[in-house]
Amino acid sequence: MTHEAAVTGSHTRSAAMHEIPEEMRHDVGLLGELLGQVLNEYGSEGLLQDVEKLRELTISALDDPDGDALAAAEELVDSFSAYRAREVARAFTCYFLLANLAEEQHRVRTLRSRDGEVPLTEQKPSDSVASALAHLSEEVGQREAERRLKELRFQPVLTAHPTEARRNAITASVRRIGELLDERDDPRMGTGARAKNRREMLEEIDNMWRTAQLRVSSPSPLDEVRTALGHFDNSFSKTFTQAYRRMDDWLQGEDSGAGAPKAPAFIRLGSWIAGDRDGNPNVTASITRQAVAQAADRVLSELESRSRNVGLSLTLDERYTPPNEKLTTLWNRYKQLSEELTTTAAEHSPGEPHRQVMLAIAGRVEATRQRDADLAYSVPQELIDDLKVVQTSLSEGGAQRAAYGDLQELIWQVETFGFHLAELEVRQHSAVHSQTLEWLEDPQGYEASGKKMAVPGEEVLETFRAIASVQQRYGMDAARRYIVSFTQSAQNLADVYTLAEKALGGPENVPVLDVIPLFETYDDLQNAPRILDEILQNPHLQARLEQTGRRMEVMLGYSDSSKDVGPVAATLALYEAQEKIAAWAIENDITLTQFHGRGGALGRGGGPANRAIMAQPPHSVDLRFKVTEQGEVISARYGNPEIALRHIEQVVAATLMASAPSTEKRNAEAARRFADLAQTMDEVSRERFHGLVGADGFAPWFAQVTPQDEVGLLVIGSRPAKRGLSVESLEDLRAIPWNFAWGQARINLTGWYGLGTALESIDDVELLRSAYAEWPLFRALIDNIEMSLAKTDRRIAERYLALGDREDLSALVLEELDVTTKWVLLITDQQRLLEEHRVLGRAVQLRNPYVDALSLIQLRALRTLRSGDTAEEKTLDDARNLLLISLKGVAAGLQNTG
Repeated sequence: MTHEAAVTGSHTRSAAMHEIPEEMRHDVGLLGELLGQVLNEYGSEGLLQDVEKLRELTISALDDPDGDALAAAEELVDSFSAYRAREVARAFTCYFLLANLAEEQHRVRTLRSRDGEVPLTEQKPSDSVASALAHLSEEVGQREAERRLKELRFQPVLTAHPTEARRNAITASVRRIGELLDERDDPRMGTGARAKNRREMLEEIDNMWRTAQLRVSSPSPLDEVRTALGHFDNSFSKTFTQAYRRMDDWLQGEDSGAGAPKAPAFIRLGSWIAGDRDGNPNVTASITRQAVAQAADRVLSELESRSRNVGLSLTLDERYTPPNEKLTTLWNRYKQLSEELTTTAAEHSPGEPHRQVMLAIAGRVEATRQRDADLAYSVPQELIDDLKVVQTSLSEGGAQRAAYGDLQELIWQVETFGFHLAELEVRQHSAVHSQTLEWLEDPQGYEASGKKMAVPGEEVLETFRAIASVQQRYGMDAARRYIVSFTQSAQNLADVYTLAEKALGGPENVPVLDVIPLFETYDDLQNAPRILDEILQNPHLQARLEQTGRRMEVMLGYSDSSKDVGPVAATLALYEAQEKIAAWAIENDITLTQFHGRGGALGRGGGPANRAIMAQPPHSVDLRFKVTEQGEVISARYGNPEIALRHIEQVVAATLMASAPSTEKRNAEAARRFADLAQTMDEVSRERFHGLVGADGFAPWFAQVTPQDEVGLLVIGSRPAKRGLSVESLEDLRAIPWNFAWGQARINLTGWYGLGTALESIDDVELLRSAYAEWPLFRALIDNIEMSLAKTDRRIAERYLALGDREDLSALVLEELDVTTKWVLLITDQQRLLEEHRVLGRAVQLRNPYVDALSLIQLRALRTLRSGDTAEEKTLDDARNLLLISLKGVAAGLQNTG
């Protein structure tokens, strides 16, 4: 399945191909060639030829939109047997997985090249931490900049929402192919090694091809936990400390590692995996306990191994690096604690006191993992204190680099991960709490009334007992945040405290709880400051504020607000809510963290995180950024350690810069200057959006023209596509399948609908270009919508819309698509979408015809399924299977799901 051949005879496509860097073109060509060889060897006669023919037709259709190539491609797809259609869909899906690898490798190659060219302390690129720190120092002074640095906090929160459409087996295979591809960049690789590499790559691609792309059964929450732990092993455990070291390099240059660090451990990892029970009956109290135990075991194993390795490296003789008094005291304390522990360390390291103590520390970490109460550390701070005793002794003995090298990175690890790895955050719907309280008042009467509970009352109570047991075993930070979905009143938070007391037999037994309101709908965002005023009167919250130094979190949901009012009005509503909540916090002397519930799709707050941070209202960031990282976003941002490091640096730089006086002033002035523009965009886009989704019969029409109903059949997560409280209308559909379905239909409506009509009503190109140049929020909105539009295809969209019987609704969608595209091009002064983003734009342009091929296959399946009773059951089963394969392929091709 070659890639170069795809561009011959096409000026547009050839030009696009030649703007792709040569190394990336070579990688795509190599991977496509190897996949073609696998298809040829597979034994299915004519498979490769059919794949090539379909690919050539969809490419021709893109190059000549007025020709008949797309119709010919559609005819070819319809002529395939059910088996052949499935194999062709699998082939294109595999191609996208490989093409994505090539793009990732290009990013890594670019990062390495840039890193090799720029000295450690040079302020490049402009979005680097070095640049941000220098800029901040100029504005507020060096001392204030260093003080602010100590307050810096980045909190990524992993979620297992059903948006990662790949099986773990496929993900592992792709990772191995990526490692082999990376090896080929080594200039030392000889002919024999290169041949071996190619052979191993071919073997892995063959394995990937022969691996079933569809899961047989849903992953359990604990399966999802294991996936997250894989990210810890492959990325987080190393990358986070590398980020600290890089920052210290920028701050201290060559002195980094030879003295006390200036870089703080600014990352704290959170997780909703096996903690988020909103709409997921598979997440129980027992599952939550097991998840925390697995994470704790994994991080303690890492800390034990790291401690032992540091200890083994400290072969410093006491004659040349004498121990200080505190180290000797610590060793004597260990001898009293356990003769076995110290005897073993002393026998292996005579005359090496620092090594002896470190090996004893490793033994205590092992005891902590094994729950040996006599030797275990009770809290992470005890371990940190012991490590710092070793560090200080080394430093005073003249071994500065031993003190602040690997040992410092171990200390950073403990500060970051503790003994729990990631804080497990519990989330539950406010209605579940009110139902449970009603049930507790009269259990028999509740059941006799015929009312049904979304979650059994005893399970709700058991959740609080699980939190208490987790804190008792692993510490308060292992699980103390409790998020209330659909917070609409102060009573919603009060219910949580009441339930906790009932579950544990009184207030004296209740664990530490930071109860966090989650504002999700448009109306709730509008009412957030009023609700927060009421919440502030709660005595439990007041007591907690006193304990934390008046620190508090508020969460904002990006998904449901967008589904309520459309992407434009939701973006503006979220900005306004953040602005008002930040002002509320200042007024009430609260140090506030705004927690952003973003998804991967642009309709759910997706897009580059650093640009989003820089566009936030004044005082809404204040050196703290907390955000959900969902599904395929985790793999994209953190799957490759080098890309993960770059992502962290961009987020941190943006978080520092967003809190700079000049940034806050710019954003505030721009918001005031373009307030009238924002109001018009809000009102007109909202009216346009409601005109579509509020039309009679919209919900069944939406189910007809997209694979929305079939998304629920795709086994990609433990969480259902719909909440269990009620499933009677579009309002009850989760935002993830709402976005996923529109993306699959190549319409991406959730990312742009309503903008075009709003801009048309303004009809002032110069004003809009000024806003694009001067107002970061507007620029981020337009740039994100441009990306969303670039992944649409009007001709394919027309075919999906034709599946329905509402020409009026189809016309609304296509008209809005056209007018939105027109205005985005006018504002950005481009002839085509992503014209100014050369590599990204060409990459999207090159992959679109391949996505088109899968879309045509998906359309075939949908037409069969929509035919209903006229098709035989086997035909319907074949169509369902084909559809599910195509869903995964299109998701891989578009590089996002929900």
